[in-house]
Amino acid sequence: MTVFIVIAVLLLFSVVSGKFLYKFGVPVLIIFLGIGMLLGEGGIGRVSFADPELAKQIVGLCLAYITFSGGFGTNWKAAKGTSKLALTLASGGVLLTALFIALFAVVLIPGFTFLEGLLVGSIIASTDVASVFSILRSRRLNLKHSLGSLLELESGSNDPTAYILMIVILSIMTGETVTLWYMIPLQIFGSLVLGFVFSKGAVWLVNKIDLELDGMYSILLIAIILFTYASAELVLANGFLAVYVLGIVLGNTRLAHKVSLVRYFDGFGWLMQIILFFTLGLLVVPAELPAAAIDGIAISLFLIFVARPLAVILLMSLFRRPIKEQLFVAWVGFRGASSIVFASFPLALGLPLSELIFNVVFFVATLTVVIQGTLLVPIAHWLKVVSPDENILLTFTDYSGDYHTEVMEIVIPESSVIANKSIMDIAVPEHVLFVLIKRGNQIITPRGSTKLKTGDTVLIAGDNIEQLKQMQEWADRKLRLPSII
Repeated sequence: MTVFIVIAVLLLFSVVSGKFLYKFGVPVLIIFLGIGMLLGEGGIGRVSFADPELAKQIVGLCLAYITFSGGFGTNWKAAKGTSKLALTLASGGVLLTALFIALFAVVLIPGFTFLEGLLVGSIIASTDVASVFSILRSRRLNLKHSLGSLLELESGSNDPTAYILMIVILSIMTGETVTLWYMIPLQIFGSLVLGFVFSKGAVWLVNKIDLELDGMYSILLIAIILFTYASAELVLANGFLAVYVLGIVLGNTRLAHKVSLVRYFDGFGWLMQIILFFTLGLLVVPAELPAAAIDGIAISLFLIFVARPLAVILLMSLFRRPIKEQLFVAWVGFRGASSIVFASFPLALGLPLSELIFNVVFFVATLTVVIQGTLLVPIAHWLKVVSPDENILLTFTDYSGDYHTEVMEIVIPESSVIANKSIMDIAVPEHVLFVLIKRGNQIITPRGSTKLKTGDTVLIAGDNIEQLKQMQEWADRKLRLPSII
């Protein structure tokens, strides 16, 4: 029972401390990384976890659910306008970043071959969807010109490119026959087809099945995700890409209990991230870190200040995006969950450089999150890519309602007929939903008893824009005050 008390205390401490860490843009996951190291074989806990294959399976499954959660929470309608650029960054950006890292690693580390450098580059080339989502959302960073959607779609879709590149390199290094003409189409198009087919079946099942308990829908979806991931891996397709497509389709389709499911998987995704970072901490041997410190720190800094910016600027220039936007997107390049998972592959294979690579990934995952996450908000304001007229929350599907396809912000003006009234007392048009209320720096979840106040910014959702305009017109009406003679 003492173990359970320790776990409970650690979780409570992490949740509470996370409230303060996010003020500085640092995800609470760093704490779990430290806890894992503390309890690991090289720490005071002396917990031995020397099974790389088991670790690979655990973190791989965690990443599958994190990837699904990222897709499930992304508002495709908001992201569609940036999809071409986002997918270009997710593919070409990953390849360029891996190439730049490979060239740097060959120069930096004596005896390193280009193929080994390319392996390191592919492992750390993709950005971390969980870190990007959590920081943008927790800091309410309202970015201009759909930059939030761009970053979310890029970070959610760039893991498959890095994964395919890593698998090809590992196959070459281990002497396996690589049939690129077969492997790459299967990894990409096969995964897309599987994800789309399973998503259509999932939508039909969730909407048609009548479960007695609402909580069973989340369990049903967990099973569907696991089945999709395992099926894709079984036929040598890309399980991560398949579940990402599954998440995108389900999150942007009329789905029973969608809002509650999105929020459930937001929390479930956090649990998977906790397990993943904790596992990384257990696998890290603190005594081995000093030997990899110089290489790890140097590669981290090169990635932050050279490789990522150079790749982003080269590609975004093709789309004629302003230099300030290019620099900001270049800065949002956190590494984390996917890099940890990919680093477990050479570790499981027992490659000679696997421990060095794993330790380098430790420094990269830690430093990029701490440095870039901490400075994200100041840099956003310095580059003037933040606008009070935008709302980052609109890029997430849990702010669009179960069956609503349109969203709008209205501001309660002075002397409005609905000011100081409870929502239940307002003649709300049919099928219009109050999603959230922003009052100063406070975000309020609307309830029937919630009173609207002058100056409130209210996010509403409805089946069509005319319903929302009707609500806006109603809010703009002024109270008829008695005239003073």
